[in-house]
Amino acid sequence: MIRVLHPSERPGWQPALTGALLFSAFTVLGIMLMVGHAEPIFKPVDVWWQAFVSTLHSPFWDGLNAFLNSIGYVGMLVLHALLAAALLVWRRPLTATFALTSGVAALALTQLAKVLVGRQRPEGAKVLTDTGSYPSGHVSATTAFLVVVLILLGRWWVTLLAMVGVIAMMISRTYLSAHWLSDVLGAACLASGVVLLLWWRFGRSCIAENAGADGKAIWSAGALRRQPGAGQAE
Repeated sequence: MIRVLHPSERPGWQPALTGALLFSAFTVLGIMLMVGHAEPIFKPVDVWWQAFVSTLHSPFWDGLNAFLNSIGYVGMLVLHALLAAALLVWRRPLTATFALTSGVAALALTQLAKVLVGRQRPEGAKVLTDTGSYPSGHVSATTAFLVVVLILLGRWWVTLLAMVGVIAMMISRTYLSAHWLSDVLGAACLASGVVLLLWWRFGRSCIAENAGADGKAIWSAGALRRQPGAGQAE
Protein backbone atom coordinates (compact mmCIF):
# COMPACT_ATOMS: atom_id res chain seq x y z
CA MET A 1 0.00 0.00 0.00
CA ILE A 2 1.39 3.38 -1.01
CA ARG A 3 0.16 6.60 0.53
CA VAL A 4 -0.94 9.17 -2.03
CA LEU A 5 0.19 12.69 -1.34
CA HIS A 6 -2.38 15.46 -1.49
CA PRO A 7 -0.63 18.69 -2.46
CA SER A 8 -1.18 21.75 -0.32
CA GLU A 9 -1.59 25.16 -1.94
CA ARG A 10 2.16 25.50 -1.91
CA PRO A 11 4.96 24.32 0.34
CA GLY A 12 4.67 26.48 3.44
CA TRP A 13 6.64 29.61 4.07
CA GLN A 14 9.29 27.70 6.03
CA PRO A 15 11.29 26.53 2.99
CA ALA A 16 11.23 30.05 1.54
CA LEU A 17 12.32 31.67 4.80
CA THR A 18 15.00 29.10 5.51
CA GLY A 19 16.28 29.30 1.95
CA ALA A 20 16.36 33.09 2.02
CA LEU A 21 18.24 33.14 5.34
CA LEU A 22 20.82 30.63 4.10
CA PHE A 23 21.33 32.48 0.83
CA SER A 24 21.67 35.75 2.77
CA ALA A 25 24.37 34.19 4.96
CA PHE A 26 26.28 33.20 1.82
CA THR A 27 25.88 36.72 0.41
CA VAL A 28 27.02 38.42 3.62
CA LEU A 29 30.16 36.28 3.77
CA GLY A 30 30.92 37.14 0.15
CA ILE A 31 30.46 40.86 0.75
CA MET A 32 32.70 40.71 3.82
CA LEU A 33 35.38 39.04 1.72
CA MET A 34 35.13 41.68 -1.01
CA VAL A 35 35.22 44.53 1.51
CA GLY A 36 37.97 43.00 3.65
CA HIS A 37 39.95 41.73 0.66
CA ALA A 38 42.60 39.34 2.00
CA GLU A 39 41.86 40.12 5.65
CA PRO A 40 38.15 39.62 6.43
CA ILE A 41 37.13 39.79 10.06
CA PHE A 42 36.81 36.00 10.25
CA LYS A 43 40.27 35.31 8.77
CA PRO A 44 41.74 34.29 12.18
CA VAL A 45 39.15 31.50 12.42
CA ASP A 46 40.01 30.33 8.90
CA VAL A 47 43.72 30.29 9.75
CA TRP A 48 43.13 28.46 13.02
CA TRP A 49 41.05 25.78 11.29
CA GLN A 50 43.67 25.26 8.58
CA ALA A 51 46.33 24.84 11.24
CA PHE A 52 44.15 22.31 13.06
CA VAL A 53 43.31 20.11 10.05
CA SER A 54 46.96 20.09 9.02
CA THR A 55 47.67 18.07 12.17
CA LEU A 56 45.26 15.32 11.07
CA HIS A 57 47.14 14.10 8.00
CA SER A 58 47.76 10.38 7.67
CA PRO A 59 47.83 7.88 4.76
CA PHE A 60 44.30 6.71 5.56
CA TRP A 61 42.77 10.20 5.62
CA ASP A 62 44.79 11.18 2.55
CA GLY A 63 43.25 8.30 0.62
CA LEU A 64 39.72 8.96 1.86
CA ASN A 65 39.91 12.64 0.99
CA ALA A 66 41.36 11.88 -2.42
CA PHE A 67 38.23 9.81 -3.05
CA LEU A 68 35.94 12.62 -1.85
CA ASN A 69 37.82 15.02 -4.10
CA SER A 70 37.16 12.76 -7.11
CA ILE A 71 33.40 12.48 -6.55
CA GLY A 72 32.57 15.86 -5.06
CA TYR A 73 32.14 17.94 -8.21
CA VAL A 74 31.76 16.07 -11.50
CA GLY A 75 30.51 13.02 -9.61
CA MET A 76 27.69 15.00 -8.05
CA LEU A 77 26.73 16.47 -11.42
CA VAL A 78 26.50 12.93 -12.77
CA LEU A 79 24.28 11.93 -9.83
CA HIS A 80 22.02 14.94 -10.48
CA ALA A 81 21.70 13.84 -14.11
CA LEU A 82 21.02 10.21 -13.16
CA LEU A 83 18.37 11.28 -10.65
CA ALA A 84 16.70 13.47 -13.27
CA ALA A 85 16.83 10.62 -15.80
CA ALA A 86 15.28 8.21 -13.30
CA LEU A 87 12.47 10.67 -12.58
CA LEU A 88 11.83 11.02 -16.29
CA VAL A 89 11.60 7.25 -16.63
CA TRP A 90 9.11 7.28 -13.76
CA ARG A 91 7.10 9.94 -15.62
CA ARG A 92 7.90 12.83 -13.29
CA PRO A 93 9.29 15.44 -15.75
CA LEU A 94 8.58 18.45 -13.50
CA THR A 95 10.33 16.81 -10.57
CA ALA A 96 13.22 15.86 -12.84
CA THR A 97 13.47 19.50 -13.91
CA PHE A 98 13.51 20.60 -10.26
CA ALA A 99 16.29 18.13 -9.43
CA LEU A 100 18.46 19.08 -12.40
CA THR A 101 17.82 22.82 -12.13
CA SER A 102 18.81 22.78 -8.45
CA GLY A 103 22.25 21.37 -9.26
CA VAL A 104 22.85 23.62 -12.28
CA ALA A 105 21.68 26.77 -10.46
CA ALA A 106 23.83 26.08 -7.40
CA LEU A 107 26.96 25.52 -9.49
CA ALA A 108 26.28 28.48 -11.80
CA LEU A 109 25.99 30.81 -8.81
CA THR A 110 29.10 29.22 -7.31
CA GLN A 111 31.16 30.01 -10.40
CA LEU A 112 29.76 33.55 -10.57
CA ALA A 113 30.66 34.16 -6.92
CA LYS A 114 34.19 32.84 -7.48
CA VAL A 115 34.71 35.48 -10.18
CA LEU A 116 33.09 38.32 -8.23
CA VAL A 117 34.81 37.63 -4.90
CA GLY A 118 38.18 36.56 -6.32
CA ARG A 119 39.50 35.08 -3.09
CA GLN A 120 42.88 33.38 -3.04
CA ARG A 121 43.02 29.75 -1.96
CA PRO A 122 45.12 28.53 0.97
CA GLU A 123 48.75 27.74 0.20
CA GLY A 124 49.85 24.16 -0.29
CA ALA A 125 46.73 22.68 -1.88
CA LYS A 126 46.99 18.89 -2.16
CA VAL A 127 44.81 18.74 -5.29
CA LEU A 128 44.50 20.61 -8.56
CA THR A 129 42.21 23.62 -8.19
CA ASP A 130 40.78 26.35 -10.38
CA THR A 131 40.83 30.04 -9.56
CA GLY A 132 38.59 31.47 -6.88
CA SER A 133 38.32 30.02 -3.40
CA TYR A 134 34.90 31.33 -2.31
CA PRO A 135 32.68 29.36 -2.38
CA SER A 136 33.63 25.70 -2.75
CA GLY A 137 32.25 24.03 -5.87
CA HIS A 138 32.63 20.56 -4.38
CA VAL A 139 30.57 21.51 -1.33
CA SER A 140 27.96 23.34 -3.43
CA ALA A 141 27.47 20.33 -5.73
CA THR A 142 27.35 17.85 -2.85
CA THR A 143 24.96 19.94 -0.77
CA ALA A 144 22.60 20.61 -3.68
CA PHE A 145 22.31 16.92 -4.54
CA LEU A 146 21.85 15.72 -0.96
CA VAL A 147 19.26 18.39 -0.13
CA VAL A 148 17.26 17.46 -3.24
CA VAL A 149 17.34 13.78 -2.23
CA LEU A 150 16.35 14.73 1.32
CA ILE A 151 13.36 16.73 0.09
CA LEU A 152 12.19 13.92 -2.17
CA LEU A 153 12.63 11.09 0.32
CA GLY A 154 11.90 12.88 3.58
CA ARG A 155 13.21 10.15 5.88
CA TRP A 156 15.14 10.64 9.13
CA TRP A 157 17.98 8.41 7.97
CA VAL A 158 18.28 10.42 4.76
CA THR A 159 18.58 13.56 6.89
CA LEU A 160 21.38 11.91 8.85
CA LEU A 161 23.20 10.74 5.72
CA ALA A 162 22.83 14.15 4.09
CA MET A 163 24.30 15.90 7.14
CA VAL A 164 27.21 13.45 7.28
CA GLY A 165 27.84 13.82 3.56
CA VAL A 166 27.88 17.61 3.57
CA ILE A 167 30.05 17.86 6.69
CA ALA A 168 32.47 15.25 5.33
CA MET A 169 32.89 17.19 2.08
CA MET A 170 33.36 20.46 3.99
CA ILE A 171 36.09 18.96 6.15
CA SER A 172 37.67 17.27 3.13
CA ARG A 173 38.07 20.51 1.18
CA THR A 174 39.86 22.16 4.09
CA TYR A 175 41.88 19.01 4.83
CA LEU A 176 43.20 19.15 1.27
CA SER A 177 43.96 22.89 1.69
CA ALA A 178 41.73 23.58 -1.31
CA HIS A 179 39.49 25.98 0.64
CA TRP A 180 39.20 28.03 3.79
CA LEU A 181 36.58 27.13 6.39
CA SER A 182 34.45 30.12 5.40
CA ASP A 183 34.52 28.96 1.77
CA VAL A 184 32.86 25.64 2.58
CA LEU A 185 30.37 27.20 5.00
CA GLY A 186 29.36 29.73 2.35
CA ALA A 187 28.99 26.98 -0.26
CA ALA A 188 26.71 24.91 1.96
CA CYS A 189 24.54 27.98 2.64
CA LEU A 190 24.41 28.85 -1.06
CA ALA A 191 23.41 25.41 -2.33
CA SER A 192 20.89 24.58 0.38
CA GLY A 193 19.35 28.04 0.08
CA VAL A 194 18.96 27.73 -3.69
CA VAL A 195 17.37 24.27 -3.47
CA LEU A 196 14.90 25.33 -0.78
CA LEU A 197 13.88 28.44 -2.70
CA LEU A 198 13.33 26.40 -5.86
CA TRP A 199 11.32 23.85 -3.90
CA TRP A 200 9.13 26.58 -2.41
CA ARG A 201 8.45 27.85 -5.90
CA PHE A 202 7.90 24.54 -7.72
CA GLY A 203 7.12 22.04 -4.97
CA ARG A 204 3.34 22.17 -5.36
CA SER A 205 3.57 21.27 -9.04
CA CYS A 206 5.99 18.46 -8.28
CA ILE A 207 3.71 16.99 -5.62
CA ALA A 208 0.66 17.20 -7.90
CA GLU A 209 2.62 15.47 -10.64
CA ASN A 210 3.82 12.79 -8.25
CA ALA A 211 0.35 12.00 -6.96
CA GLY A 212 -1.35 12.16 -10.34
CA ALA A 213 1.04 10.36 -12.65
CA ASP A 214 -0.32 6.89 -11.86
CA GLY A 215 -2.05 7.23 -8.51
CA LYS A 216 1.05 6.20 -6.61
CA ALA A 217 3.68 8.30 -4.91
CA ILE A 218 7.24 7.20 -5.58
CA TRP A 219 8.70 9.60 -3.06
CA SER A 220 7.41 10.92 0.22
CA ALA A 221 8.20 14.66 0.04
CA GLY A 222 8.48 14.90 3.79
CA ALA A 223 8.96 18.67 3.49
CA LEU A 224 5.25 19.01 2.71
CA ARG A 225 2.24 18.38 4.87
CA ARG A 226 0.16 15.26 4.34
CA GLN A 227 -3.48 16.00 4.81
CA PRO A 228 -5.18 14.02 7.59
CA GLY A 229 -6.99 10.98 6.29
CA ALA A 230 -5.15 10.96 2.98
CA GLY A 231 -6.29 8.10 0.80
CA GLN A 232 -4.24 5.07 -0.10
CA ALA A 233 -3.78 3.37 -3.42
CA GLU A 234 -2.82 -0.14 -4.29
